[in-house]
Amino acid sequence: MTAPSYFALVPAAGSGSRMGHDAAGGIPKQYLTLLGRPLIDHALAALCAVPRIIRVFVVLSPDDTEWSRHDRSPFGSKLAPLFCGGATRAESVRNGLRATAGQVGVNDWVLVHDAARPCLASWHVEALIDAVGDDEAGGILAVPVADTLKRADREGRIGATVPREDLWQAQTPQMFRHGALRRALESHTGVSDEAGAMEAQGFRPRLVASDPTNLKVTYPLDLQLASWILEHRDDLDLPIGPGASALLRRSTGGEQCSPNSLSRPKDGGDEGSLRSQFADCAALGRPGGSALDLPPGRGGSAS
Repeated sequence: MTAPSYFALVPAAGSGSRMGHDAAGGIPKQYLTLLGRPLIDHALAALCAVPRIIRVFVVLSPDDTEWSRHDRSPFGSKLAPLFCGGATRAESVRNGLRATAGQVGVNDWVLVHDAARPCLASWHVEALIDAVGDDEAGGILAVPVADTLKRADREGRIGATVPREDLWQAQTPQMFRHGALRRALESHTGVSDEAGAMEAQGFRPRLVASDPTNLKVTYPLDLQLASWILEHRDDLDLPIGPGASALLRRSTGGEQCSPNSLSRPKDGGDEGSLRSQFADCAALGRPGGSALDLPPGRGGSAS
């Protein structure tokens, strides 16, 4: 029996409405500039750098005109755009799976990754592949929920406190067999991620511990967080997997950091590594000690 191959699929047909893309000249979120490159290119570079991944498919809107404006020759032959995106993420992934059926075997693995997670590193991908192994249920990167969760009522008040034990925050990549994932998405179109479709088929995907740096850029402030993380990547000293959470808990007296806890500028100069800045839940300072440019009402000033 031939060993399965590994492919990546990146749905990138959305507009990024929560980023306020209209105010940014109508540029879809995945093409906003991050450290001099389109946001999507950072994730594509990480995926293309993984030796076990044969090809990286990018599912674009049929009327996408921005993709061809950028030079992606450094990615080599691994990168393959597919202009078959749909109205939703699930549709885009499903259409991508249909379009690649002639190139990808039903038992081959497909790692679906958000175009808006630019801080993905190759070691995240390698850890996922290694942890899932040949588990037919597949698996996803995720982090344990650290914050206390509140369920709102219809009046915008707290209706209940949701116990966070055993709750995880899903990330990407999400890794499943091509054939199984395609069947799941053909049958379940209203899901918010691939794992949801597989769950609806009766599978119990594996949770593979990631870390908070693999954040999703959803709001304008997230671009600044992503920029800081990428600029300080060489300082990162967090082991991926359960050890990362244990390290954070030891460093904070039992409290665990999350992306939401990194909100206040760090006073003074650039002290310590990225690990220490995550571990003490200090907000993200920038080189030279300058603060993040937070909008008014979120820790910033009106000036």
